[in-house]
Amino acid sequence: MYSRLLKDFKEMYMAYIPLMIILSSCLGSVAAMYILMQERSTTQVLQLSICVIVCMAFNASILAQMKPKFVFNLLIASLLTNSLLTILNFGFY
Repeated sequence: MYSRLLKDFKEMYMAYIPLMIILSSCLGSVAAMYILMQERSTTQVLQLSICVIVCMAFNASILAQMKPKFVFNLLIASLLTNSLLTILNFGFY
């Protein structure tokens, strides 16, 4: 499945860039919202830092015109990390 998605991503790279930026940024902002709705603690700062770093790394890889495979791997990392943070913090809200 990964290789099929990667092949499709490489073929339509320029078309997927705006969609992936929007997807990653929106999911990151939802994760940040749920993290910031909690009490202020060191754990919250760490989670928010991870969320921001992963989203910025993905966006920076696109701006730096990295290879499509690297960008795709960062997209997966961004989506998984922010989904996990959203699910973890949604339960505490």
